Amino acid sequence: MYEEISISWEQASDAKVLIISVAARLAGMHPQTLRQYDRLGLVQPGRAGGGGRRYSERDVALLREVQKLSQEDGVNLAGIKRIIGLEQLVGELQERVAELEQQLGDAYQRIAQLESVGPYPRRDLVRQERPSTALVVWRPRRSGDR
Repeated sequence: MYEEISISWEQASDAKVLIISVAARLAGMHPQTLRQYDRLGLVQPGRAGGGGRRYSERDVALLREVQKLSQEDGVNLAGIKRIIGLEQLVGELQERVAELEQQLGDAYQRIAQLESVGPYPRRDLVRQERPSTALVVWRPRRSGDR
């Protein structure tokens, strides 16, 4: 009999330390099934120096999800592979959105700081009272110009 062990997908470790027999027991599968899933690209275990597969807790959680999708939901392995890929993409995109939101928040904070200094915080900006028809030629500074 296999002992029931619960691993949370979100909190599982990425350390590739479990040998195939332990990972198979934790996932409730035969080691040959894990080898097949590796060949199909459903789970990518790490490799030990001698070439043996090493699985992480996250891999075991993924194997359990594969088993659930296959046995309970009737999804074929090609569909499972697509689902896994899309879930990984969603995770990556969520991380990127969080990064961009942080950068946007930082930019808004910097704008607020600059606006709090006054309407013209830079000395090279000159307020002009009346509209001008003068032609202004702008040339970017080179690193040596000052």
